[in-house]
Amino acid sequence: MASWYESHIDRKIREAQEQGQFDNLPGAGKPLSDHGREYDEDWWVKDWLRREGATAGALPPTLALRREAQDLRDSIDRRTSEADVRAYVAGLNEQLRKARAGLLDGPPVLLPPIDADKAVQGWRERRTRKAS
Repeated sequence: MASWYESHIDRKIREAQEQGQFDNLPGAGKPLSDHGREYDEDWWVKDWLRREGATAGALPPTLALRREAQDLRDSIDRRTSEADVRAYVAGLNEQLRKARAGLLDGPPVLLPPIDADKAVQGWRERRTRKAS
């Protein structure tokens, strides 16, 4: 004669079902989002990054620095004063120096320093065009 045993967890789940606590949950009756895909052992990391929008934070510092250098024009254009532009460029140049010296984690970055005078000149020209 087989005996039936209900664990504490099984009992809690059964009671919750009986009370309707699993009724009308988001996604009820829909397939799982990864159904049919090959198993990926990093699924939880990718899911967390997607949910949290944390892709920028997931980049190694040197790659984040490359991205920042690529987006330089947009970043500079958000500044409100020449002093702010110069301070931003100085900070970025310091990070580039550290990257070239191998003091930041990630693949090597061999980007040259940014000319603050040219950055300010471009910032002024774009502001003048927008104003007119």
